[in-house]
Amino acid sequence: MSFNLNDSPTHFIVLNAIYKNFTTLDKIMKFTKLTKSEVETVLKELESQRLVIKVEKKIFFLGKKMQYKLTDTGLKVLTSKQQELENKLRQAQQWYSQGDKAQLQTFMGNNRSWMPFLIFSGIMDMVFFMSLMSFMGMALNPMESSMAGDTGDTGATGSESDSGAGTETGATENVDMQGGDIGGGFDFDGGGFDSF
Repeated sequence: MSFNLNDSPTHFIVLNAIYKNFTTLDKIMKFTKLTKSEVETVLKELESQRLVIKVEKKIFFLGKKMQYKLTDTGLKVLTSKQQELENKLRQAQQWYSQGDKAQLQTFMGNNRSWMPFLIFSGIMDMVFFMSLMSFMGMALNPMESSMAGDTGDTGATGSESDSGAGTETGATENVDMQGGDIGGGFDFDGGGFDSF
């Protein structure tokens, strides 16, 4: 059961999930998209390293529920890894803006397994990740494509609302908004609190 924590992005994904208050086994599974056996194995290993503790919480009428909490050591390990990866990502963003494909290929070769953690923890946004993959001409692995499907939906609605706002302004510039009757046969009198 010995493992090298620094070589295991899965362990950091689970640590990050617990940090973000996904503290039960089911919530960790939903957040990380890992299987139950993977999450259980990782949690046992994190407990053995004293990075996580298991706490029994009583629930009214339902009995007891097991929750996981980060220890101080676990929090320090997580934040130091996040800082390390943020620095690497900053360097990769510079290479991307300079168009240095050789350096980016080296970066992706060394850090490809950390991409899901970078995205889950919010260090890297999905837009930069997808543009990086496109620039490199690389395909997504199954974990990355499942993340792209989930975050792509929220990103699309955000961009639609942005583009929609621009078209609405252009359409309403020539409309006279001072008239009280907007048509449709409805009489909107105001009806505030002063009309009692």
